Amino acid sequence: MKKVLFILLSVISTATIAQGIKMPAPSPAQSIKQDFSLSSVEVKYSRPVIKGRKIFGDIVPFGKLWRTGANSPTTVTFNEDVKIAGQALKAGTYQLISIPSQFSWEIIFNKGTNGVFNYKPEEDVLKVKIAASVLSQSVESFTIHFANVISNKMEMVISWEKVAVSIPIETEIDAKITASIDKAMAADTRPYFESASYYFETGKDLKKALEWAMKAVEANASAYWIWHLQAKIQAKLGDKASAKASAEKSIALAKEGKNEDYVTLNLKLIQSL
Repeated sequence: MKKVLFILLSVISTATIAQGIKMPAPSPAQSIKQDFSLSSVEVKYSRPVIKGRKIFGDIVPFGKLWRTGANSPTTVTFNEDVKIAGQALKAGTYQLISIPSQFSWEIIFNKGTNGVFNYKPEEDVLKVKIAASVLSQSVESFTIHFANVISNKMEMVISWEKVAVSIPIETEIDAKITASIDKAMAADTRPYFESASYYFETGKDLKKALEWAMKAVEANASAYWIWHLQAKIQAKLGDKASAKASAEKSIALAKEGKNEDYVTLNLKLIQSL
């Protein structure tokens, strides 16, 4: 009886020790979050490794549903409405499921939560076909990242082995920002510099942008960055003399503020006139 009890306690002790051992995950989880437009996009996925295997067309068969990663379903959260390869997708969290083939992938955004093993086609929200490209170097760990990020466009890139798929993402922000500028301009504290910057960068009404830039200068005459913006707007309007004068003022103020970057920017602007 004592011997049986000893063996039982030994087994329990061994199990307890085993349970306490922390091992590295073979396909470690990763979360990436990209600020985009007026909000953000977040991806949660696991990263399997090649380990000398043939991946696409073998471990990941062509023409079949794939969880686009490993372990738990890969999810993508869009915090505002977007367009995926030109097709509308509402804000929300989706499973990212794919059907790889040799030359293109079908990318599926699905509102379910149970992965490919309990996949329900009726829960698909959007399907797009994206061309697959061949990489010059192999990617050992399955990777999802964001590339070519600008204010309203970017790409979500899936890469593994020597294959990459770039999914274009776009959102409409101009109407939202223009409406917020109109609302802000009706208030007591008006964002003249920010509004002038946006109008200049997006090629909107440059005369209005110049009017706001000049008001911003009036409110903060020592701000060399505002003088530089005013110079850029004047240059784009074709008023070279005024642009040069504003740039020279910006240079003088930037030197006082010990900001050589703005000195250089203004010198380049003057040279381009």
